Amino acid sequence: MTATGKEGRHVEETTARESAIKAIDEALTEADLEVERPREGSFLVTIPGEAKLKTLVWLEAGPHSLTLTSFFCRRPDENHAGFYQWLTRLGTDMYGMAFTSDEVGDVYIRGRLPLAGITPEEVDRLLGCVLTYSDENFNTALELGFASAIRKEWKWRTERGHDTRNLRAFAHLAETADEG
Repeated sequence: MTATGKEGRHVEETTARESAIKAIDEALTEADLEVERPREGSFLVTIPGEAKLKTLVWLEAGPHSLTLTSFFCRRPDENHAGFYQWLTRLGTDMYGMAFTSDEVGDVYIRGRLPLAGITPEEVDRLLGCVLTYSDENFNTALELGFASAIRKEWKWRTERGHDTRNLRAFAHLAETADEG
């Protein structure tokens, strides 16, 4: 006998959610990532990167969908139009998610997918995509939205003999400032 009506939909939703939670658990265990579980169906995952040293990803298995949210960077200091236009263009090739901003302009990577398609392989794919989009685009985002601050920081550090190792990816910005 199959359930019908409201009860049937509730059973299907509960089963899909439980299945998605199990798939997320399995994928995270396999990937050996740092994970916090503040409540049932919620996962805060830390993914190590290169350009962006840590990418934090919230996975929330709700009654109907899996929501993925990852902070990308704060609101840019400058070049707002160019910065957000660049993000919009990036979104055309993204899988299952997009760049979005909140009311103050801080930027996130966000996705919402149906629970029915959530498998361990799909969770792995989604986390890999978040890492790729975050890590590969982070330095460009900083160049587009924070170039003046990077130049100031470079100048301050070099004048005082401080280490510029974590700014090396932006040495060309300091060089253009010296030439100008």
